[in-house]
Amino acid sequence: MHSSPFISDVPVADALQAWYDACAAAGCPDRVAADLVPVSEAAGRVTAEPVWATRSSPVSDVAAMDGIAVRAQDTHGAGPTSPLLLGPASYVVVDTGDPMPDGFDAVVMREQVHYVDGEAEIRSAVPPYQHVRSIGEDISAGELLLPEGHRLRPVDLAAAAAAGATRLLVRRRPRVAVIPTGDEIVPVGSPVRRGEILDTNSLMLVAQAQEAGCEAWATEIQPDDVDRIGTALRAAAESADLVIVIAGSSAGRDDYTARIVGDLGTLAVHGVAVRPGHPVVLGAVDATPVVGVPGYPVSAALTFDIFVAPLLAALEGAAAAQRPEVTAKLARKLPSVVGMDDWVRVRLGSVGGQIVASPLPRGAGVLTSLVRADGLLLVPAGVEGHHAGEAVGVRLLRRLPEIERTIVAIGSHDLVVDVAATMLRGADPTLTLASSNVGSLGGLVALRDGLCHLAGSHLLHPATGEYTLPYLDELMPGRELAVVRLVHRDQGLIVAPGNPLGITDLADLPEHSYVNRQRGAGTRMLLDQKLRRLEIDPATVRGYAREEPTHLAVAAAVAAGRADCGLGILAAARAFGLDFVPVAEEPYDLVVEASSLDDPLLAPLWELLQSADFHGAIAKLGGYNTTETGRRLR
Repeated sequence: MHSSPFISDVPVADALQAWYDACAAAGCPDRVAADLVPVSEAAGRVTAEPVWATRSSPVSDVAAMDGIAVRAQDTHGAGPTSPLLLGPASYVVVDTGDPMPDGFDAVVMREQVHYVDGEAEIRSAVPPYQHVRSIGEDISAGELLLPEGHRLRPVDLAAAAAAGATRLLVRRRPRVAVIPTGDEIVPVGSPVRRGEILDTNSLMLVAQAQEAGCEAWATEIQPDDVDRIGTALRAAAESADLVIVIAGSSAGRDDYTARIVGDLGTLAVHGVAVRPGHPVVLGAVDATPVVGVPGYPVSAALTFDIFVAPLLAALEGAAAAQRPEVTAKLARKLPSVVGMDDWVRVRLGSVGGQIVASPLPRGAGVLTSLVRADGLLLVPAGVEGHHAGEAVGVRLLRRLPEIERTIVAIGSHDLVVDVAATMLRGADPTLTLASSNVGSLGGLVALRDGLCHLAGSHLLHPATGEYTLPYLDELMPGRELAVVRLVHRDQGLIVAPGNPLGITDLADLPEHSYVNRQRGAGTRMLLDQKLRRLEIDPATVRGYAREEPTHLAVAAAVAAGRADCGLGILAAARAFGLDFVPVAEEPYDLVVEASSLDDPLLAPLWELLQSADFHGAIAKLGGYNTTETGRRLR
């Protein structure tokens, strides 16, 4: 076994080069073999040789319009006031695509021809080759149509067929084998017991390989056993052009991937200076490239993008796909660890003509960050991070027109916002409501700084006892703002089913463990005010410093037994089958620039707030009152 958990933290470019060099030394092929396939089956494949035109298109002069073929010189003198009559021998009726009759060199459109006793009357002269497609106008025989290394699109197939091709020599699709490992991994569809994890990574990585144009499959799950993983790796290397081993790449007791690759072949790199995805294994076994990807899904997906996708493109002799990049303003502060390339997934929207990027949760196991991401932001190894409002480069995962149809909501978390997002998308597939949960105060600050369309807030002002409105005058004095009521909702203590500890009020908190919301969250500020009134020192509440970003995360902590209780909404308690001790009813409002009330992008949202279907969906969540939903308060 290696003396250290990682050989080194290799920069990405150096790691790729070291891997390519190791693969070459191990005899891995530079390219996959070529296949001769029918043109109709070549879409998405990469040309293995240039495609030359063997015939011209069109193959002869053809009519480009319906009308009559004429000799251009016979039309001289025709004009609006001096119509010209052409006898039957001086014209031929043609349709679009018909070969031009011998001796005729122009076409007069049908709409400009009038027939008089078998003669054709025209009222303007025409130049030679008007409305005529000349031989080879599109493609000339002997012309280079497509180069080697070109990934074939539908339009390429049409052009190749028009140029005479019936079969094309293309690269075989690379074959990718994915080997899931781990005693705790069980197949998708299995009942999951405590300590077990569904094998979702195989599903994702196989689909990523297929999306890249490969044949891909997953093997059976291998337990944490050196011999069995080694046997599976050897077998996969015999039939695949690249093998991905999932998990076992870190430094735990059962992490064997680096050792196995080194014992069976060549270990080029173990540990890359990238986050997430640090413990990557790169090597070769039996003349087949091997990648060991971390077991966390975000790390696994990023490892595929950074290391696997470029190698697969190289095997086909094609250029690696490049995502378009835009400049965006960062919606909140983004710290980063110096010394590693830090890849952060973000949600995007256009606010005031400027693209805004809201960072998503960054945990390597946060699968939902992959689902919700609109773009990838790279914080280079030498940068400590970025401040809110700073301009950053973002690689797009979604098309720009879709991003421009995104309502950006930043602020407090509430399930009603998620319901609104679902119903808006159902009514209009081009419209997205993207919410980022940073707390009520963070949402108002983002609105102040022009980083969102609307802020969700339920901030209780300790001096006035009012919600949200006093903060607007403090944070944005003089700004023309509108406040629209979303709901009233029940806040209370989320407790275990049946409330076995008998928790009845916030006064009981010093006797129990607690899970809190983050600073700036309205729920946190509600708690602090209640504790002050009860003269309870927060330091006496076990878990007060432990923070979660959403009501659902608080409920999850209670459900897992990591805390006895936490303050949150009834809907979150219900989602986890937990009990609820009411503490307060509070308003939850949407704050926007007054001018945004007439923004066409937001119009569907205001309409939704008045919808009976929307109110009905909210009622099903529990703990909400929609009596004032949609009412403008300011």
